[in-house]
Order: sequence, then C-alpha cells, then structure tokens
Amino acid sequence: MAGNAREIRARIKSVKNTEKITRAMQMVAAAKVRRARERVEAAQPYAQAIEGVFKQVAAQVPPSEYRSPLLEPRKVKRVALVVVTSDRGLCGGYNANVLRMAVNRHRYWLDEHDEVKLVVIGTKGVQFFRHSSFDVAARFQHLSQIPTFAEAAEIVRTVREMYEAGEVDLVELIYTNFRSMVSLVPTDTVLLPASVPGRDDPHALEPAALAAGPQAQYVFEPSPEAVMDAIIPKYLETLVYQAMLESAASELAAKMTAMSAASKNAKELAAELSLVYNKARQASITQEILEVVGGAAAL
Repeated sequence: MAGNAREIRARIKSVKNTEKITRAMQMVAAAKVRRARERVEAAQPYAQAIEGVFKQVAAQVPPSEYRSPLLEPRKVKRVALVVVTSDRGLCGGYNANVLRMAVNRHRYWLDEHDEVKLVVIGTKGVQFFRHSSFDVAARFQHLSQIPTFAEAAEIVRTVREMYEAGEVDLVELIYTNFRSMVSLVPTDTVLLPASVPGRDDPHALEPAALAAGPQAQYVFEPSPEAVMDAIIPKYLETLVYQAMLESAASELAAKMTAMSAASKNAKELAAELSLVYNKARQASITQEILEVVGGAAAL
C-alpha cells in the first residue's frame, strides 16, 4: 500500500509540474497573440488600400493595351496549392484543420485534372506531406515567428516563376483566417490569376467587386504597362503577407486555447489523484492501526 501511495504522490507531482509548464506557455501565447492581432489589424488598411488601387487601376487599363499572364485566366490543367502551416506544434487543431482543407482541395483538383503541385509553408506541413504521394514543388521552413514582407515576396517569386513558366495554370492560397480569438477559419482563395473586375475569371472562389461610389481616374506615368508591372507583384505579395500574418495570429490563439485546456485538465487530474492518494493513505493508516490492535490483543 505504501508503494502505491508513493507512486500516486510522484504522479501528482509530475502532473502539477506539467500544469506549471502549460500555464506558462498559455501566458506567453496570450502575450504574443495580442501583438500578433495588432499586427494583423495594422496591416489590414494597407492590404485593403492596395487591393482597391490594383483593381481600380487594372479595370481602367483595356486588355488591348496591356496583357499579362498574371491576369489572364487559362484553361486549367495543372494547379498549385500554397499551404500555410506552423513550424511548431502544441496548438490544438490549427494545423490539422488547414491540412485537412489542403487535402480536400488536392483531392478535388486531382479528380478534375492530372497534376496538382504543393508549395508548403511551415515545418508541420512539410512533415505531413513528406511521406506521401503528394508532389511538393517548394518548401519554406523555419521562417520568422513574426512574418516579414521579404519572406512573402520570396514565396510570391517562387509561385510566379511556376505560373509564368506554364508549370501551373491556377494557384490557390490556403491559410487560416483570424476572425477573432475563438474564430479561426481555414480559408482558400485564388492567388493567380489575379482577379480583376471586368475580366472573365471563372475560377475565382470569391469574385472581387469594386467599391461602391465614384471611382478615381488615373493618369499613367510613364505608361500603363510600367505601372501594372509594378503594382501586380506588390498586390500578390500583400495578399500572401496578410495571409501569413493571420496564420501566425491564429496559431498563437490556438496555442493559447490548447494550453488553457491542458492546464485545466492537469488541475482536474491532480485533484482526482489527490483524492485517490488520500484514500490510499487513509486505508494504509487504518491497516496499520488494525495491525497494532491485533498485536496488542495477541499479547
């Protein structure tokens, strides 16, 4: 009985130590997620502004004056999926949800076409797709915990090269949309071809529309071609950067929630084990008293 009590006491100590760790991780994630949410909110006005400028400018340039492979829809034969995951775990179902969506989109496009490539961001995604038949065209691991615009630009450069070389005809971006601390929604959207109002884009998941009200009239200097060649890559980089920011905030929010649940479970388990330990200790004391009483009666 004494040995059993010692084992329970050791387990209680281990559970309490685990609770301290998970609570500390919860506090760290809570502090980081506030800053991550602020970065998302700070970047949204810029992303919305450059999206509005891009769509208004592109809508005013007649297709006869400017042609770009990044704008023109093609007959889809090959598809690329850009999947944003995390480098670390212990964040609940964050990675599982976005990977499930990626697998579903991969299955959908593979049923329609012969070839689907993957551009995977994050170690968890790389590990998931490593031991499988998925065609991983590019991998990005160990990026900054706070996403940078330079990292987004490098990812866009890789995807653009694939698209402009004709290796793929459609690029989808799959990430986690940070709506609130308790609403983290896996989302997929078309990255290429870039959606422009007034152009026929049958593959867009959410067709874009210009804002209501009067639209600005632009004078292009030095030329519409030069302006569009400069603004399209910036628009794509902004889309990917915003997706990476939202994914990073979602990861931290999911980690905070997961660590909170783990701390609560550890506390409840420690309470249950303490009850079992007290019962075992009480039974041991009762047994010792009975042995003493029995010995005294024998004498």
